[in-house]
Formats: sequence, structure tokens, C-alpha cells
Amino acid sequence: MVDLKGQYAAIKNVVDSSIQEIIDNTSFVNGPKVHEFQKNLEDYLDVKHVIPCANGTDALQIAMMGLGLEQGDEVITADFTFAATVEVIALLKLTPVLVDVNPDDFNISIEAIKKAITPKTKAIVPVHLFGQCANMEAIMQIAEEHNLYVIEDNAQAIGANYKYSNGTKAKAGAIGHVASTSFFPSKNLGCYGDGGAIFTNDDALAHTIRGIVNHGMYERYHHDVVGVNSRLDSIQAAVLDAKLPKLDSYNNARRNAARKYSAALAGVPQITTPKTVNNCEGICDTCDCHVFHQYTLKIQNADRDALVKHLNDNGIPCGVYYPIPLHLQKAYKDERYNESDFPVTNQLVKQVISLPMHTELDDEQIEFITTTIKNFLA
Repeated sequence: MVDLKGQYAAIKNVVDSSIQEIIDNTSFVNGPKVHEFQKNLEDYLDVKHVIPCANGTDALQIAMMGLGLEQGDEVITADFTFAATVEVIALLKLTPVLVDVNPDDFNISIEAIKKAITPKTKAIVPVHLFGQCANMEAIMQIAEEHNLYVIEDNAQAIGANYKYSNGTKAKAGAIGHVASTSFFPSKNLGCYGDGGAIFTNDDALAHTIRGIVNHGMYERYHHDVVGVNSRLDSIQAAVLDAKLPKLDSYNNARRNAARKYSAALAGVPQITTPKTVNNCEGICDTCDCHVFHQYTLKIQNADRDALVKHLNDNGIPCGVYYPIPLHLQKAYKDERYNESDFPVTNQLVKQVISLPMHTELDDEQIEFITTTIKNFLA
């Protein structure tokens, strides 16, 4: 699904020398390279504060801790996503409120958010799924009307731009009150282990979060807030800092591969290829609203699971993201939910399949993958 070895080969000298420098100076935790990467990422995102941490799940949890949400507060998020988003809500004894998603971009439904708001609602967590933003213009308007926080889950869309209706743009993760991301190795900007970060333009919130990630300390052995131990190590920061200048070219390569996939699969009646939305059109280098963390098809009037097996039998990796809605997961089942509330999610889990997507995909690979799919569906 990803070719990390091929990507490493192109940046080997920079990565190796940076790691060796850290080993030589032994600044393994919170060293100069972490601060350098932090500053460079702030500049790239045009956001005031980046607070690195140990992983993307921690980033989400710490963002919510920083906002001071209290037990029983309701947090609205998408039913169709990875479990980490709802996991941290439950861990903090908040009340997760899962809602349906859109059929075209798989992101959280604006109408479903509106219906889910109650007097106990305190926050919305839009997940920028598969590489493009949820409808942040509408979400921020809802949040303002109801005095809610917006926490962007940007684990899959770093580098994407959100285009407002007036034509202006902002980076994914720089729009809500606070945002989180993951630097898991398979991400568009990934390290060689675990890593994450929190973004915000709120000075006071950033100060609070900086204490939380380091045991609640601003001064050594003075614990001013309840915190956790969640820091990005210097070696991971070095890898990320080597990759950051290439992030736009990495995302362009993904868009190029997506465009070729879509062209090759056009006209296959059982396939719906990915769409770009939110005032963006098409898939091209100049349309930077989708960074294709995943290239996800919908399979209709055909056996999706049989196609998965056929691809695997032909040596082609693929993924089903996600096979079970969160509202049906054992850990998060709740009598508040009705199946009629999730018509899109319940359909998507039967239809979606994600194809290999990474910066090293070449034309021969894409042709082999798409031909194998078309032969199966013929």
C-alpha cells in the first residue's frame, strides 16, 4: 500500500546525517531538531503554534484536554472513520455523538451535525478523511452559532488546502480552534515510528497544551495542570524535517497517481472514483484540495470482498477503510443510535476499497492494478 523504502532512498543522505548528529549529541528527547521541525511546520501551515507529541491519538486527546471539556459533554464526530477519534472522547469520559457522512467525499454530514446538536454539545470533531477537508466553512459557522469548539482531526490530510466559497484558501488543520495530526509512517508526512502534533492559533490554548504534553510542567517539578507524557523524540523530528520540504511534491505525486487511476477506471459501471468537493474541481496539480492519503473506490453491483481477494491473489495490496461503522463496534455501541441515522455509512462499509497510494507509484504499476480490476469486473 505504501513504498517507504523507495521514498527513503531519495532522502537517505539527509536523514542519515541528521540521525547521526542526534546520536552524536545525545539530544534524544525534546532536542534542537524537535524545535526546528516545529518552527518549520508552523511556517508551512501558517499557524501560530505547533506542539509536537508522541502520536496522533495523543494529539487528539491532548487537544480535548486543553479545551477543558468536562465529563458528560457531548462531542459530535463522524461514524465512518478510524476508532482513535471516538476512542479519546470515551477515554476522557465525554459523550461521543456519532453522525453520518456524505456519500461523495466520505466526510461528516453538515445536516447530520445540525440534527445532533443538543444543549450538552460542546465540540465538533470533523475528520478530514482520505486526504480532503470536511466542509469547514459550514462547520465553523455552526460552531459560532452554537458556541462550540471545532477540533480538526487532520491525520489524513496534512498539506491539503481548504478552499472557501470566496476563493481564499487555508491549510487543513489551521481552520478550527485546534487540530491534531499523526506522523505514523504511512501518512503523507510520516516519520519512522510514532509521532503526532497539535496545531492552534490560540496563544492561551497553546500554553496549556505545552504543559499537558510534558506532565503538566512549565517549570521542572512544578505540575500546574494534569498532564501526560507525550513528546516527539528527536530522531522522528529529524525524519519529518527532512520530508517536510518535499511534502508538496509528495502530494502532487499522489494526485498524479489518482488522476491516472481515475482515467483508467472511467466508464466502468461498477466503480465510482473519488471526487473532490468544497469548491474544488477535478484532480490535478493545480487543485490542491485533496492529497489522497487513500485512493478509495466505491464498488456497486459487484462483490467488493471477492474483488479484494482477487487483487490479493494477484499480488496487489488493498484495504477496506473501514469495514465496521463505529456505532456498531462493541466498545462504542449505544442505545441512542438508530440504524436509520446511518444510511450512508452502512452502505459505504460494504462498498469501499482503497488501492495502493504512495509517492513512488509508476505507470506500469497503475496499469497492472487497474487492468486487474477491470478484468475481474468485466
